[in-house]
Amino acid sequence: MSSIRLFILDAFERYGAMHGYELKRIVERERIDQWTDISVSAIYGALRRVASDGLLTAEQVEREGKRPTRQVFALTEAGRLALAELRRTELETVMVNADPFDLALTHSDPARLDELPATIQGRLARLRVLLSSRQQFSDWAGPHISLAKAHALCHREFLLRAEIAWHEQLLDAADDIIGDERSRNETHQ
Repeated sequence: MSSIRLFILDAFERYGAMHGYELKRIVERERIDQWTDISVSAIYGALRRVASDGLLTAEQVEREGKRPTRQVFALTEAGRLALAELRRTELETVMVNADPFDLALTHSDPARLDELPATIQGRLARLRVLLSSRQQFSDWAGPHISLAKAHALCHREFLLRAEIAWHEQLLDAADDIIGDERSRNETHQ
């Protein structure tokens, strides 16, 4: 939740008071979901949680024409302090997420071990598609984004390249892994 909280508080600091739909449009315009873990669909719920935590205050209710009524929020002093703290901690925090694949790999179904190479090849293919898509997006976005955002996009590409390299090594070792798992299963029976 900290990245979406950081984004919301930062948006209110940069753009001022707004309602949820305006915030959603910022996510879409900046394509935040392309280079962060924030999804457009999570904005409204996160906005309500940030407001309920006292980091935003409801300023007014707005209605344009026949559109639904919208609550306009503004950043509170507590929100400014929380934003400063989030900026500091998120820049200092190193995060490497665990991949459930590792657990599934180390607890493979003995009856399906022969499927491991094909599974790895499938993952490799999907990772290569993701990398290609990221590169295309970076090429398109490059002239339109800040240097910091360009580096954030590049970070994702580096991570994908590392995943691809690891999967290639895993594929090379697949036969040995299968043999090792079979011998361990025989030993434990």
